[in-house]
Amino acid sequence: MKRVLIALIPLSLVFLAFKYQQKQTSSPTLPAQVWEKFQDTLPVIRPGEMHQKRARVVSEMVSRYHYRQIPLNDSMSSAIFDMYLKELDENKLYFLASDIEDFEQYRYALDDHLLAGDVSVGFYIFNVYLRRNAERIQRNMHIIRQGFDFSKDEVYDRNRSQAKWAQSMTELDEAWRKVLKDQFLTSKLAGEADSAIQNRLIKRYERLQKSIMQTNAEDIFSSYLNALAHTYDPHTAYLSPIDADNFRSSMRRSLEGIGAVLSTENDYVIIREVRPGGPAYKSGKLHPNDKIIAVAQGDEGEFVDVVGWRLDEVVQMIRGPRGTVVRLLVLPAKDGANAKPMEVRMVREKITFEEQSAQKKVIVYTDNKGKKHKVGVIQVPAFYINIEEYQQGKPDYKSTTNDVRRLIGELQAEGIEGLVIDLRYNGGGSLKEAIDLTSLFIPRGPVVQVKDVDGKVRVNQTEEVTQVYDGKLVVLVNRLSASASEIFSGAIQDYRRGLVIGETTFGKGTVQSVIDLARYIGEQNQGQLNITLAKFYRISGESTQLKGVTPDIQLPSFYPEDEVGEASYPTALPWDKIAPASYKTLNFLSEKTIKQLQKQYDKLVQEKEYMQKLLSDIQKTRERYKRTTVSLNESKRKAEMETEREQKDDDEIESNNTQENSQEKPKVVDFSQEKDAYLKLATEMLLSW
Repeated sequence: MKRVLIALIPLSLVFLAFKYQQKQTSSPTLPAQVWEKFQDTLPVIRPGEMHQKRARVVSEMVSRYHYRQIPLNDSMSSAIFDMYLKELDENKLYFLASDIEDFEQYRYALDDHLLAGDVSVGFYIFNVYLRRNAERIQRNMHIIRQGFDFSKDEVYDRNRSQAKWAQSMTELDEAWRKVLKDQFLTSKLAGEADSAIQNRLIKRYERLQKSIMQTNAEDIFSSYLNALAHTYDPHTAYLSPIDADNFRSSMRRSLEGIGAVLSTENDYVIIREVRPGGPAYKSGKLHPNDKIIAVAQGDEGEFVDVVGWRLDEVVQMIRGPRGTVVRLLVLPAKDGANAKPMEVRMVREKITFEEQSAQKKVIVYTDNKGKKHKVGVIQVPAFYINIEEYQQGKPDYKSTTNDVRRLIGELQAEGIEGLVIDLRYNGGGSLKEAIDLTSLFIPRGPVVQVKDVDGKVRVNQTEEVTQVYDGKLVVLVNRLSASASEIFSGAIQDYRRGLVIGETTFGKGTVQSVIDLARYIGEQNQGQLNITLAKFYRISGESTQLKGVTPDIQLPSFYPEDEVGEASYPTALPWDKIAPASYKTLNFLSEKTIKQLQKQYDKLVQEKEYMQKLLSDIQKTRERYKRTTVSLNESKRKAEMETEREQKDDDEIESNNTQENSQEKPKVVDFSQEKDAYLKLATEMLLSW
């Protein structure tokens, strides 16, 4: 079952012209005999009256106001049906084909049910899912106790995207035997004793058995409503009252933890996003799609296996008092199918926007004539603003723009010849800050266009901030540069103000707003709906949605496009264009100059060892990402892992970037000592024109 812990995202609170009215007519519901089929000892969980009210409001709002403007009809009902089954059992390891055949009778009825506030189908399917889980736990413990023959020559493909629904429990047993054998062998090759592995796996399923009994109606309702929301787009989401409280706490900047967005997928808790400024980011070891398999408290605490745990339980284990130690055992996504468990130690911190401050350094480059050149680098991990100070009218309120303005002045005083704005791993933040930061580099003019659900286009201009820097400029981006980062880099590129270098960006070009459901139901604590109501467009008219920003000097990404980025979501809104805004290019970089710089890049690739190593590391990482099949024969698996270990260089891409994420950074570094290959490339490219 897939569930996401909502990230700290900048949303506006809106009030839509919608009024909830209690219908007097009875809503369609499942007949009593459907529920009577559950004759086991597990509880039968049914929806309450408040779920009916919330379902009606959410269904009506999504159908009426979502940017896609698609009514909730039979076609959408079919899509919701598929989404719900995918989010419950994406790998087809619990339901049987006979279950799906039973559910099919409801495929085209969900729209009518939801609009009437009836969520009984979703609850019925989930009740079947719980029972299949309970059966699976018993059968899996039996498989584990039987043991495994690691001398047998067989393979396992972890990618079950093309798998079909099993016809029988025996067929599922065979699929699970390979899953469990793979997990057992991974631990065995990591040095864990057979008896310890068996005991840990048995305890895992004993705990899962207890967890099933803790499932409540709100859990089921959230899963079902989010299947509806995610069918419209991946960023529209229903938040239960508890999740909504957590969301509001995060917006008040009061969370203490590691600074990561987590979700569950196929029994694993995975890293969805690493927040700049937090312990996870500073560690330099955690990346999107890494799997968390165990959590330990302090430096001496034992690791607790968390595979199959509820997301909220894992989050509670990871959170804790500021200054305390938490250790994670993770399977790095970059290592592919043969990933070996890696321990990551972190000290919990209070995660605030203020701690995500921009930072500077100077790279000193010596040319072949012995002349020294200084290039300034400003790392911008997020687009932050202290909204309270801003509203109070403080002229020096804490913000990305104010910090960068100050840092530019300091770098200019040091005699820099050019400036690099590093937006790698910057997932976005305040739209106002994206506009204001752009204003530091261009004269007055438009920065971004926003098109709302009614088709109205609003052009956001530079207004409050004046230009302070007119020198050479490079913007550095990667696959995880998103939202506000794409607005800034897109504007710099459209104005021809600077050179954009790096990977194609994330492609998050939609705008969400928060709807407090209590305002429409008339009762407090009803949760909230985050709904997509608008899209961002560059001043050129091109959307940043889905395609992101393509750099002038484009490097491949070690993140596969179908794994990380907006394009990895099946229901992502499409890319499109609108009319361009009225603006004039500044022509700091002409088309001719950009072509010359692209040739210079090709030359660096041929001549510079650091570039050859960087591109080689990217290729190897992408190959490991693609590899999903592993041997279940111990000697062959060991040989596979040894081969991969030999192919890895001692100094990989990720370790190159670790220094950039650490708190203690040199303020001035010689080019020859710079470990970050991307910054070395940016420096050489900037000094090439």
